Amino acid sequence: MQERPLKDKQALQKLYDTILPELAKHIHQHLADVIVLFHDFRLERLVDTWTREPSADAGSEVSIEKGNVNRMGLRLRLEGFQRVGADNFDLTKDLLFRLDRNFYTVGPNPENVWLEKDYLQRWDDAEYELVAEKWTEELIDDLTQRLEKLST
Repeated sequence: MQERPLKDKQALQKLYDTILPELAKHIHQHLADVIVLFHDFRLERLVDTWTREPSADAGSEVSIEKGNVNRMGLRLRLEGFQRVGADNFDLTKDLLFRLDRNFYTVGPNPENVWLEKDYLQRWDDAEYELVAEKWTEELIDDLTQRLEKLST
């Protein structure tokens, strides 16, 4: 039986430099109709350098270069909802990559997993589309709920 690749600097760098930007492109395409409703938007990569592994030394640095990051992902910030008669508001939504020792999961939070992958395993277009569509659907649901609250 072949062992699964371990989380290391190269695996994390590939996720950060290759997978996240490609996923951001797919998400951006799905968000075209939503983005125009806001004054400004940002879609950026995130790396959690605060959360340490339970066995880590309290003085050790958490970074991609050290290969010990536990979470990374994308954050969308939509600012200044623009609609006549509605108060302006902002929306923020994260997409989380939870980085375990032998695999990582992708979803809006640790409890809701849409995809599980081995490190260095390639993504195909269907996987990018699946995650982009699910995330966009959740964002539209969040926006709809926010608008319903404003109208009541």
